[in-house]
Amino acid sequence: MGCFFSKRRKAKKESRPENEEEPPKQYSWDRREKVDPKDYMFSGLKDETVGRLPGKVAGQQFLIQDCENCNIYIFDHSATITIDDCTNCIIFLGPVKSSVFFRNCRDCKCTLACQQFRVRDCRKLEVFLCCATQPIIESSTNIKFGCFQWYYPELAFQFKDAGLSIFNNTWSNIHDFTPVSGELNWSLLPEDAVVQDYVPVPTTEELKAVRVSTEANRSIVPISRGQRQKNSDESCLVILFAGDYTIANARKLIDEMVGKGFFLVQTKEVSMKAEDAQRVFREKAPDFLPLLNKGPVIALEFNGDGAVEECQLIVNETFNGTKMFVSESKETASGDVDNFYNFADIQMGI
Repeated sequence: MGCFFSKRRKAKKESRPENEEEPPKQYSWDRREKVDPKDYMFSGLKDETVGRLPGKVAGQQFLIQDCENCNIYIFDHSATITIDDCTNCIIFLGPVKSSVFFRNCRDCKCTLACQQFRVRDCRKLEVFLCCATQPIIESSTNIKFGCFQWYYPELAFQFKDAGLSIFNNTWSNIHDFTPVSGELNWSLLPEDAVVQDYVPVPTTEELKAVRVSTEANRSIVPISRGQRQKNSDESCLVILFAGDYTIANARKLIDEMVGKGFFLVQTKEVSMKAEDAQRVFREKAPDFLPLLNKGPVIALEFNGDGAVEECQLIVNETFNGTKMFVSESKETASGDVDNFYNFADIQMGI
């Protein structure tokens, strides 16, 4: 005999006619919106301006092929993008989680951000690039590179959705798989190159809805000099530790230093372990070890006569109370920079 409180009135099971089949079960993947490949492709276009607005690609793969004299703007993040057989095109690509691959293209001007960048069988490309790993060219000639310079309101969130850091940009560290003795298949664009002259803001009514700016001081990605020859023998390393305002503080410090005539050489966002801290911070390592558990650090290298003294002054006056590592002197700064970036490049496989 069962317990009184466990008794439940059983609901009568609805009867189903003998000849009626039971409907198939519905699973979550059955209810997903079907993807039409044509929505993620530009193919066979000529003399057109086309694009995708924020939210329209949403991490899907994208293909651009057989386009001529076109202006193409992808204002969204994507998984991978392949560009094949395009001629005389202007191309903007929002953050790409994995790779961007150009094949058999010529006379194109581009601005893009990605994890991996590769060019094969191309000639005369001009690329404003943000790339987390070493860009690669193969069987290509007259490829020119500059630092990514672009802004629109959704772009910062798209970098996060693509898993990219705005501070990891090896745009000028090019590897040529097929070098030719006595020739250089790639070069850097002039330092004063204006991105708007290469990849202009779109003018169609639909794409004008994206509030784009190509002004250097508004660029989502900090504009660095990369591997250009340094103007001075003096550099300064600054390391900011993870916190609520780390990115904002890094941007403010960059603005302050650049505004005073110093150059931002390179940036990096990377996680550090205790052994890494010993190598970089040396005798000061115990002061910074507890901060490493909070998340990745952001490192900035500034260059110019007096960079160390000015950095220390700005950090003490503007960021008083925020713990940062700053090179102590001109004599130790070069070692600081080498120690940190050697470790960071090894960790990131560069």
